[in-house]
Amino acid sequence: MTTNEDAWSGTVAKKSRALLDGSNLYRRLNIRLDDGTHVDVKVDRDLWNQLEVGDRLVKEAGEKPHRA
Repeated sequence: MTTNEDAWSGTVAKKSRALLDGSNLYRRLNIRLDDGTHVDVKVDRDLWNQLEVGDRLVKEAGEKPHRA
């Protein structure tokens, strides 16, 4: 997982959601970064619903991820 202070850009490789603790639905994206590595990122429902595999995502340090 990334922290809020990280900055990165990449494409959505996989979308997933799960009830990991039995009561809260967590939405995660697996992002293929521009350098070829992969990171998992938790996102809110609105962003998760907007994105599809292959969409480009950018995150600035201290900000939330957003579509590029």
